[in-house]
Amino acid sequence: MLPAKKTVADVPVEGKHVLVRCDFNVPHDGMHISDDRRISESLPTIRYLLEHGAAVILCSHLGRPKSRTPDLSLAPVARRLGELLGKNVPLLAECRGPEIEAACRTLTPNHVVLLENLRFHPEEEANDPEFAAGLARLADLYVNDAFGAAHRAHASTEGVAHLIPAVAGLLMDKELRYLGKALANPDRPFVAILGGAKVKDKIPVIESLLTKVDSLLIGGGMMFTFLAAQGHPIGGSLLDKEHIDFARKLLAREPARIILPVDTLLADRIAENADTRIATTDAIPDEWIGVDIGPKTAKLFAAKIAEAATVLWNGPMGVFEIDPFAEGTKAVAEAMAASKGITIVGGGDSASAVEKFGLADKMTHVSTGGGACLEFLEGKDLPGVSALQNA
Repeated sequence: MLPAKKTVADVPVEGKHVLVRCDFNVPHDGMHISDDRRISESLPTIRYLLEHGAAVILCSHLGRPKSRTPDLSLAPVARRLGELLGKNVPLLAECRGPEIEAACRTLTPNHVVLLENLRFHPEEEANDPEFAAGLARLADLYVNDAFGAAHRAHASTEGVAHLIPAVAGLLMDKELRYLGKALANPDRPFVAILGGAKVKDKIPVIESLLTKVDSLLIGGGMMFTFLAAQGHPIGGSLLDKEHIDFARKLLAREPARIILPVDTLLADRIAENADTRIATTDAIPDEWIGVDIGPKTAKLFAAKIAEAATVLWNGPMGVFEIDPFAEGTKAVAEAMAASKGITIVGGGDSASAVEKFGLADKMTHVSTGGGACLEFLEGKDLPGVSALQNA
């Protein structure tokens, strides 16, 4: 595991210009933000710095622009952040250059600005040294609070951290503490729930978790590859053919700890108005498609969650974006919300699901990182974390 990192609370910030890398990559339509959780999660760090007399310079990416793209301006983020802070957050027109450096130099303590989208410049993702140096010139201290981008070695996540003192933000620290404890020293029983589409996307996570968990519950599209590995018919359900053998060997190696669904919700097509039926997982008819775990499986998984002292969930149980196919995912979310143990939701679609069901506030921790969370669970190095000062 990574060594503990210094946080913004461990270093003096009064009178300093502080560059904070946030993850403001939020869903929006060019004007309005549909989910502001990543913005609200950044508030503790920003407020801490403002209350302790720092001049705060925020930066982030939004989307995947190849060049300056008006629809991917951070203007909606600046507006929403200002509303949440109760303080004006000016958006600077650029993120580098002499005019931006001058604007940042004149920023006074207890004030905050937001730089324009970092990815308007290809040098950001290329971790260009000159681009990183331009960011470093804006501040005396660098704070990385963007766990969701910490698995990328970009100029604003890794390069700048080698040029000025660099520490973790309060959100980054929270992510590392909860995920780190789950992997290094979990309260037991430790139950992990994995969903999502394909086995190949989760192989490193499965292998890593099986060295740590007491039970691994598997749902989502990936469950059908495991069912096929057992010799069961799966109809028209999703199949990762290349990894049937992996699933077969894993089941032979871990017959007690891997728990598969016993029933599934089937549909004749992926649509709101599809015909549906429940089938046991050893009797899926031809042409029917598995779109969710079934009610018996939901009860089985809920019972395992209720017994656990630590629960980690990554990946939905079905096509939860379509309401008739969302009951299994909702059941897992509700069981975690009712748990008396530590409940950790591993970002991405799982985080979207608990938001959809209004249960995010019932979880111990909902990660803001999708890909970063997966790589952390795999035990991979996260460049944006490794570059920070050790505690």
